[in-house]
Amino acid sequence: MKTSSRIQHIEVDVVLIGGGIMSATLGSMLAVLEPDLRVVLLEKADALATESSGPWNNAGTGHSGFCELNYMPDPANADKPESIARQFLLTREWWSYLADKKLLDPATFIHHTPHMDIVFGQRDIAYLRERFTTMSATTTFEGMEFTEDPAVIEQWAPLLMQGRISDEPVAATRIEDGTDVDFGALTRGLAKIIESEGGSVMLGHDVRAIDRDPVGRWVVSGRAPSGKFEVSAGRVFVGAGGHALRLLQTARLPEVRGYAVLPVGAAFFRCSVPGVVAQHNVKAYSQARVGAPPMSVPHMDKRIVDGNEYLMFGPFATFSTKLLKHGRLSDVFTTLRWNNLHVIVAAMLQNVALIVYLIGELLARPRAKFSQLQHFYPEAKRSDWEFVPAGQRAQLVTPHRRRIGVLQQGTELVVGGTRTIGGLLGASPGASTAVPIMLDLLDQWFPGHMSGTWRATLANAVPSNNSRTVDAAEYRAALERTAESLGLTPGASRSLDLPGTAGPTRL
Repeated sequence: MKTSSRIQHIEVDVVLIGGGIMSATLGSMLAVLEPDLRVVLLEKADALATESSGPWNNAGTGHSGFCELNYMPDPANADKPESIARQFLLTREWWSYLADKKLLDPATFIHHTPHMDIVFGQRDIAYLRERFTTMSATTTFEGMEFTEDPAVIEQWAPLLMQGRISDEPVAATRIEDGTDVDFGALTRGLAKIIESEGGSVMLGHDVRAIDRDPVGRWVVSGRAPSGKFEVSAGRVFVGAGGHALRLLQTARLPEVRGYAVLPVGAAFFRCSVPGVVAQHNVKAYSQARVGAPPMSVPHMDKRIVDGNEYLMFGPFATFSTKLLKHGRLSDVFTTLRWNNLHVIVAAMLQNVALIVYLIGELLARPRAKFSQLQHFYPEAKRSDWEFVPAGQRAQLVTPHRRRIGVLQQGTELVVGGTRTIGGLLGASPGASTAVPIMLDLLDQWFPGHMSGTWRATLANAVPSNNSRTVDAAEYRAALERTAESLGLTPGASRSLDLPGTAGPTRL
């Protein structure tokens, strides 16, 4: 990456703050659509993707709504998982376009990995059965399979069933069209596209403030190893993760007045033992425990990082007042304002179950945490697994007319300053929906270009964005087209014909 030894003051068209997947995605789009734009990416760390985009700081799931049960609390309503699946398709289409142009190597960051759910007990089985019926009737989730046969589940995911002596009923769903994504490697690949078109990636640049000068341009300032720096830009995107709110506050945007964030950390068990890892080739999600918040959904995932295979199980909640993994203990306090204190208090009072859950997680002993893994994988050995910290999240809290403050579970794009500055707040499933988020931002930043000179390129790059209604054949064709470009198995679902079993149900 290009770094600068000394910067006093530079003039650019667009400055991207934060070296994660969001800034890299936006930068890659600007580089392809308008190479003449002067774009600079500023990152505090000495490397890209050291925070939430790092492979060990997220689950690496290409979120398509297949397996995340918390996206569908009502098993009769598949609107949210369908929306997320269609957003991820746009993201896949952009990656596919870059791969076809030889600008991105998909083998470095994405791999075919089926997604599944497994639940225990009649209550959750009834929920999963109804969810399957609802989802498999849509155009988006064609090919989803359902079974209550332990033998079929064992063939799908051997580790989940081997050694299970309980007679507790079990059920599972699976869909082949799943992925594992190394968002860290992807971020670095996208950043190279920025540089290839004349943009700059400046590491070790800690942004401290965003101000507006008398002529309406933004001045981004901070410190680098060589001293203070200033970057003047017509447009600014803040993709700084947990620090995004604080930076938008320094820009004095009325759009974030009353907004707040709460720090949420996580940790995982990780296994690299080849004999164990080779037996689990899916991302398997389950239901959160009764009384636990939606974000605590347990899952055991196949991960591929730097060409090596791993398993991860979690998440387990951790607590810190940092808003970044490599942040400071004072982080959360720097975001407090008189206009958001009551918003935070109201949100916390409405989420007592979350607070109780977090306290319980923090007090849980290592043996109790490992027992949760053994409920998933009965024959798990403690010596095969290491406990590793994951990333820090800044959970978004927004003002509400009646409830005063509301804890948000997703991401929110904030655009202000006469549509010249934008920032992304919140958490999952942000990385998987990066492209539609950035298309939204570009629509607001460059409406003329989006309907004019960029239109033909975008029609080729993200064709599904041209239609709000895509039938089953079109959706399947788009999925298979991107799978071919990205080197993924097309993923036609198969019924298993096991001796003595009825096999799974599928559409």
